[in-house]
Amino acid sequence: MALPVALRGRLRLPLIAAPMFLVSGPALVTAACRAGVIGSFPTANCRTVEELDRWLAEIGGELKRAADRTGRPVAPLCPNLIVHRSNTRVPDDLAAVLRHKVEIVITSVGSPEPVLKPLKDAGCLVLADVASVRHAEKAVAAGVDGLVLLTAGAGGQTGWVNPFAFVRAVRTFWDGIVVMAGGMADGRAIAAAELLGCDLAYMGTKFIATRESLAKDAYKEMLVDSRLDDVLLTRAFTGLETNMLRPSIVAAGLDPDDLPARGAIDVAKDINVAERERTASAPGAKRWKDIWSAGHSVSGVADVPSVAELVERTAAEYAAANGSMQGV
Repeated sequence: MALPVALRGRLRLPLIAAPMFLVSGPALVTAACRAGVIGSFPTANCRTVEELDRWLAEIGGELKRAADRTGRPVAPLCPNLIVHRSNTRVPDDLAAVLRHKVEIVITSVGSPEPVLKPLKDAGCLVLADVASVRHAEKAVAAGVDGLVLLTAGAGGQTGWVNPFAFVRAVRTFWDGIVVMAGGMADGRAIAAAELLGCDLAYMGTKFIATRESLAKDAYKEMLVDSRLDDVLLTRAFTGLETNMLRPSIVAAGLDPDDLPARGAIDVAKDINVAERERTASAPGAKRWKDIWSAGHSVSGVADVPSVAELVERTAAEYAAANGSMQGV
């Protein structure tokens, strides 16, 4: 295992509650960390740097109180910095993250190099989202501590690589932390990812359908009612390949099989408050707010539990899977 021993000892499961745009908030992150899995959120979910400061203070305070009350360590929180060059908030968001002395940061949508030195100097573990071997090699050369392998099963802006091939290809040149993102439907999948050579797994879609998530109730209900065939890979809404829910596209008045083309993603607009509200391809339908994403693990969503209940179930599945493998 490439995970630091001290960190592994604080986790009930080798799992990150994945950072999800407009879905991951303080309640979800705090509940995940208290339950023993790493809780993450995109800093872009905060409309201002001042709001980000408040979120970090609120989450940090809640976790300290939980640890003091129970006498048990909690899992760390993990902000996600969107480091694309068009994101003008990167320096301010980075400064906020450093002020609050976070232990782990995920970088995405660009090279981690601009933020790497200050984070490493502060003793922070840096994990970089990568969608190809070439991107993984560049992130390793930059000096990251871990790689989040964005595979074809991930929700939202997704990868294209088969997870089995991706992990094994990366393990030929990298012995640091590896995280699998995509297709984590249950604890058995987490155990399989470990067997394949991963240290951690991302689980996103199932955390959308929890009581603490910021997702609309209709979104959560749609996840419960959907199955794998309802996930559509499309460039229509971001310009990049994105896994979206067919029923939400239909509800927006669009034909999932006849979607218009869209231009390349503009990250600066995606995180701008005013631009968040702009319409997508149909009048009155807003991407991410009304047209929703899901990963290939959607078939594993059967209800809307609390985060604690979801982690408890997943831990039982993980233990059963490990027991089965030991008996082989």
